Amino acid sequence: MTTGSFVDVLIIGAGPAGLMCATALASAGIGVRVIDKRVTRLLTGQADGIQPRTTESYGLGDRLLREAVQLHMAAFYNPSEQGGIECTDMKPDITPNARFPYKLALNQGAIEAIFLDSLNSNGLGVDYSVIPTSITFDESKLSDTIAHVVKVTLQHLETSSSPGRTETVNAKFVLGADGAHSWVRKALGITMDGDQTEHIWGAVDLVPDTDFPDIRNRTAIHSVNGSIMIIPRENDMVRLYIQLSDRDVIDPASGRVDKSRMTPEKLIAVAQKSFLPYILKDAQDVDWWTVYVIGQRVASKFSAHERVFIAGDACHTHSPKAGQGMNASINDTHNLAWKLVHVLRGWADFSLLKSYEFERQKYAQDLIDFDKTHAGLFSAKPKTKSFEDGVSHEENFKAFQTFAEFASGVGIQYEESTWINAKHQSSAPNLTIGQRMPPQILIRTCDYRPYDIHEYLVADARFKILVFAGDVNDEMQLAKVYALAEELEKPTSFLRKYLKDAQSIESKFSIVTIVAKTKGPVKMLGIPVLFRPHWSKVLTDDTDVTQATGGHAYERFGIAQDEVTLVVVRPDGFVGTIALASHYDDLNKYFAGFMRVLV
Repeated sequence: MTTGSFVDVLIIGAGPAGLMCATALASAGIGVRVIDKRVTRLLTGQADGIQPRTTESYGLGDRLLREAVQLHMAAFYNPSEQGGIECTDMKPDITPNARFPYKLALNQGAIEAIFLDSLNSNGLGVDYSVIPTSITFDESKLSDTIAHVVKVTLQHLETSSSPGRTETVNAKFVLGADGAHSWVRKALGITMDGDQTEHIWGAVDLVPDTDFPDIRNRTAIHSVNGSIMIIPRENDMVRLYIQLSDRDVIDPASGRVDKSRMTPEKLIAVAQKSFLPYILKDAQDVDWWTVYVIGQRVASKFSAHERVFIAGDACHTHSPKAGQGMNASINDTHNLAWKLVHVLRGWADFSLLKSYEFERQKYAQDLIDFDKTHAGLFSAKPKTKSFEDGVSHEENFKAFQTFAEFASGVGIQYEESTWINAKHQSSAPNLTIGQRMPPQILIRTCDYRPYDIHEYLVADARFKILVFAGDVNDEMQLAKVYALAEELEKPTSFLRKYLKDAQSIESKFSIVTIVAKTKGPVKMLGIPVLFRPHWSKVLTDDTDVTQATGGHAYERFGIAQDEVTLVVVRPDGFVGTIALASHYDDLNKYFAGFMRVLV
């Protein structure tokens, strides 16, 4: 039996990328449906590294911090002159410019569960054992954002709750987050450009029995017997990424990787040689394992007609040892989700969706370039007295330092465009337009409670307008603040122009005022009402009552205290543009580039 339905967004694939997007859309009230070919959700294994940017971005930090292992130190082991390996260096494995400066490790199944619980709280779930079989467009209506122009035929597999059922879903937009072998990508005829390296690796999750001293630190082992990466994990487990040779897994007849030639016991046996002189005993219980060949590719396109998008492994693949796969996938749909919300609500012009490919494809290529260097160095033979052509520890460590900020996610920068305007970068020279807003402790003016600015930048599809108002106890400075408020209250201002009927400014824009430290208590009620929409949204650049945290934000960002400076933070946390009050009209022009006047 064939049935039909209508939905705003159909998401194909319930991995981290798909679930991130579904959670964001559902939270914004967008109609969404998620399907996946798997019989049930992932329970363990696969990706496990969580970078600082991911922890700080999506309102998931509290649960991640409870369930995950924190990684604060990196250890480096290299060949010893006495044979075997020895520790040659230990360095903090942290990102200083991150709210949570350390990495986390938790299996992908547990991370997906966090998203699923959030999705369930909105009354939604995932339809498992369902696959797409065809996709077509109504090309006559592609420019009509409210039209259901994408038709997808779905087949319910024998393991589904309605085996054999065929249905048609009519969607306004479709997201293909269905992995490296993406059906959506292939159906759209999108190619993957890049290379597959000759590096073969195995991965195994186990509870180790070993005398290796750094088993609970993120550790890179370069041994003459092969390289290993150690990632500490939850429940006393660790993950071992183990370099394999062709003879371990290549089928001589076909020349291809044959996973059946490898077992977890054989993986551990390979690792035991690289651990010498330390002992790694045979594992009694292996939680998960796999074998893979590193492929580094980027999709030639990330969308078709800005109606069907691909994300995550469907549009970029790379090695897992830098902890980028799941993080990059989540960041893809974090970038896309708010744009879909704005277009579906009629807030933004259809052209906003072009920014997804513009921003994320460039990032993906940078990621591949990074990964080629990282994976190549890590897989190369170490330099020894008998092998002078190998890779030295110094080379590996230099790469480790060079790519640390990029790998953490906090160093990602989008290029200038309609959506990233750096015209007035000099107004806040140390607050980089095109990068995410950095963390900063400020003091809530009304009750002196310290808050990180990130707590005011929740991913709720609204633009955040940070008003650095200076010393509002100074009459001349306060006059500048009132003059700006008067201009922004006009119907032609970006704060008013895109509202309809009785719609409040706070429904589209979240205004947060940050005042400079004063000699006495801040006269909060003297600030224009526009800049204090709620008692909690006026912050002071001061230290907390213990003098232990906070302060120096104006100095840190290079913002003048005798000016009024506006910082526009996009819904995904990236700084979109900055302007002084005297150039507020440039903010009108910025939003006019993609926002729509409601009629």
